[in-house]
Amino acid sequence: MSADEYQKAIDQSIFELEMIANDTSVPRNIRRTVTEILDVLRDENQELFLRAASALKTLSDVSYNDPNIPMHTGTLIWSILGRLETIPPEA
Repeated sequence: MSADEYQKAIDQSIFELEMIANDTSVPRNIRRTVTEILDVLRDENQELFLRAASALKTLSDVSYNDPNIPMHTGTLIWSILGRLETIPPEA
């Protein structure tokens, strides 16, 4: 994959995370965490891989540790995790 494709993966993840952040059926603490992840992914001062790795860790924690996460949100988070995992360290 090229750098443009990795950026597209980040952009698609941002789009989906914005959906979660604006979904009032998602608990407030999860939306707050997603907003923090969005800030990380949008930080163009960091390399793509570092942004993706940071987002992966936080999203993994949310998806595994929060029993209140709605099923549709959990499915979307797993999709985002899979996409972000494709970004290698040299990206």
